[in-house]
Amino acid sequence: MTISLEELQLATRNHGMPLEALRHDVTPVGLHYLLVHYDVPVVDPATWTLEVGGAVERPLTLTLDDLRLRHTETLAVTLECAGNGRALLDPRAISQPWLREAVGTGEWTGTPLAGLLEEAGVAPGAREVLFSGLDRGVEAGMAQAYERSLALDDALRPEVLLAWGLNGGVLPPQHGFPLRLVVPGWYGMTSVKWLARITVLEQPFEGYQNARAYRMRASEDDPGVPVTRMMPRALLAPPGVPEFMTRRRFLAPGPVTLEGRAWSGWAPVESVDVSTDGGATWAAAELDDPVGEFAWRRFSLTWDAPPGEHELCVRCRDAQGNTTPETPPWNVGGYANNALHRVLTTVG
Repeated sequence: MTISLEELQLATRNHGMPLEALRHDVTPVGLHYLLVHYDVPVVDPATWTLEVGGAVERPLTLTLDDLRLRHTETLAVTLECAGNGRALLDPRAISQPWLREAVGTGEWTGTPLAGLLEEAGVAPGAREVLFSGLDRGVEAGMAQAYERSLALDDALRPEVLLAWGLNGGVLPPQHGFPLRLVVPGWYGMTSVKWLARITVLEQPFEGYQNARAYRMRASEDDPGVPVTRMMPRALLAPPGVPEFMTRRRFLAPGPVTLEGRAWSGWAPVESVDVSTDGGATWAAAELDDPVGEFAWRRFSLTWDAPPGEHELCVRCRDAQGNTTPETPPWNVGGYANNALHRVLTTVG
């Protein structure tokens, strides 16, 4: 596998969560995965405002203080990049070369979007809500702000937040200061950062990030279907210690707790299975209570590790029957690769 200089440049700007951080219920801010599409804008909170307009009866212009006076909630939410696992597909899509680390769980503080839309008075013919960020760039030869829309019903879900805080502190610049959208259950590209404008639309949004990017396509000519909710995934916190270059794991023989996290954007995770022989046999792991309704769930299994070479695997199933596959269908963008997590381990 050859990584281009352009991809390496993306990889140095963005970063994944070290998998040993799966042991935290809530990911420390500096370890949470990060993807910045264009540049991190410098925003003066004293002059920043949020515009709410389009097909509404009462357009709004709100400062950060105005938003903080409204009803406030804090939700633990697991966010995962849609491209998580992209670099493991063959052939590989050329973009940010994620392995499995593009995930994190934060405690996001803000005000529910539904209350703001109700205050503005959504027009009867409204169909979608468009979210526009302050970050700008060029894709497919077009200069654009990062913008994405949600169907009105999805935007009105009570868990959708306009967040100004993370893990009890101020929202950091790289995570969208001063305000970002947080859409629980959906892949991270939906949660627009550096939010500046909310526009209620009577027609579907045809901008690049909806109409061309983030679509599951079998070929370049396939219009595809939108990437939406996170597919079920289970990740193992690497046991023992790593070899520096390969990250292969080494541990002593005897009892060891294998643990990790599992999540799905479609329904709660109901079961996690662990294999220590490459998937030939499986054992059910114990599940802790979820960190929150929209956050990952810890699993654990005690393994009496015998000397030798082992391939550890994990898989999960959610309440709708969605499971982690051995090999998911290939797609042009390299999205939603939720294949089994395999960890090569030497015991002894």
